[in-house]
Amino acid sequence: MLCSVYKSSKKVQTYLFINKRDDFSDVPEALMKMFGKPVMVTVLNLATKVKLGFSDLDKVKVSLAKQGYYLQLTPQEEDMLKAHKVNMQGSDDSQGGES
Repeated sequence: MLCSVYKSSKKVQTYLFINKRDDFSDVPEALMKMFGKPVMVTVLNLATKVKLGFSDLDKVKVSLAKQGYYLQLTPQEEDMLKAHKVNMQGSDDSQGGES
């Protein structure tokens, strides 16, 4: 099962998998507007893959078969500033308990 993979020109680390190169006819117009101009990344043979980087291989195959496309969204990144603030508050609480 071959598919073409495109990256979004608007959203970082967002990819669109489609069945046929340059055929976006199955992709909803609203999604294409949000996605921006597709930039070709690669052609994959899903039949030879055991796993994909950030997507579940079986979900990709099912989505391609049913919808004609699969959208891989940006993985959630840890908010390091928020985590640091929480950590600092925890440190302040544990140090200031006795007077």
